[in-house]
Amino acid sequence: MTRPRAASERFVAQLSDRVRSRVDVIYSPILEIRPLRVVVETDGIRGLIFTSANSVNAAASLGVKPDLPAYCVGPATTGTAKGAGWDALMVGNTAEELVAYLLKHRPESPLLHLRGEHTRGNVAGRLTESGLTVHEQIVYQQRLLPLTSEAAAATSGDRPVLAPLFSPRTARQFAEIWTGTAPLWLVAISEATAEPLYSLDYERLKIAKEPTPKKMRKAVKKLVKHAMRVERGETTD
Repeated sequence: MTRPRAASERFVAQLSDRVRSRVDVIYSPILEIRPLRVVVETDGIRGLIFTSANSVNAAASLGVKPDLPAYCVGPATTGTAKGAGWDALMVGNTAEELVAYLLKHRPESPLLHLRGEHTRGNVAGRLTESGLTVHEQIVYQQRLLPLTSEAAAATSGDRPVLAPLFSPRTARQFAEIWTGTAPLWLVAISEATAEPLYSLDYERLKIAKEPTPKKMRKAVKKLVKHAMRVERGETTD
């Protein structure tokens, strides 16, 4: 698992018992989240935009009061925001869907997009250009990490290595640091996440049908099943 440890553990815990019994889970975060020590000013702001659970957690750690509506991408981010006390509304599974929703419904503005230092979609800029004023503030850093020694050892073994990738940036990092010879099975949350992985010598790459944790779990389940059939010498479809 390549996500930050807490997010990886949540994902694994939500896999079925059958899937978990068929794999040995190795936690090797290749991205570390570090909240910044900044002051978030919300005077005059009419709502917040969260495009990741990391931004919600960073905002909460910085003492941002949950007294504004929050427009969120995806069920994980929305659930995290609700758990932290925000009146959170899921307005799409991607930044594109969030932008489309906000431009259609035109909530009171200005809005404030709290985000990491690396992000996709230029949410604030695109919305502002379209007449909905949105400010943005970076509230956390994303530091790339190498594989752990345990993960590095697995990459040179004979057993298949199955790696779920949840963002284009971690996919690029994974593609750069993978030097293993073990059979490689990849799951990408989106086509954009899959793109950096095409350069790798993999056995199979599966893209989730939707960029959601539920569809990622389903994709992992299918790939585990295929990998086990290959190990047993059976034909895959």
